[in-house]
Amino acid sequence: MPGVQLYSLQKEPRPEDGEVLASLGKDIIDLASALGDFADTAAAVAALDLVIAVDTSVAHLAGALGRPVWMLTPYALDWRWLRNREDSPWYPTMRLFRQRAPREWDDPLLRMSAALAVLAANAEG
Repeated sequence: MPGVQLYSLQKEPRPEDGEVLASLGKDIIDLASALGDFADTAAAVAALDLVIAVDTSVAHLAGALGRPVWMLTPYALDWRWLRNREDSPWYPTMRLFRQRAPREWDDPLLRMSAALAVLAANAEG
């Protein structure tokens, strides 16, 4: 997507995830080797314009640091993400992209991609 550079903050990817990262080449910059501890991860998060994640420690870290974070949530989600809302009372800078049906990721990924395109276009303009 024009105007967007992706970075991976995944420290120990599963073998199949590592293969996907490698196949993306220059489309994504893998920061794993620079992340010695959680303080390093916090520094990386602080330097990014936006963190996109699932419900992981990095999503919570970004929210706790007050950084913009978009989180993909499953249909059967944890209680803390409540229901029928796209924001979080715990993290004011978090936007939730929820599945509308179990195991159906196409819709939230399409909505997130469209929102990212708008964000990137506004940043360039």
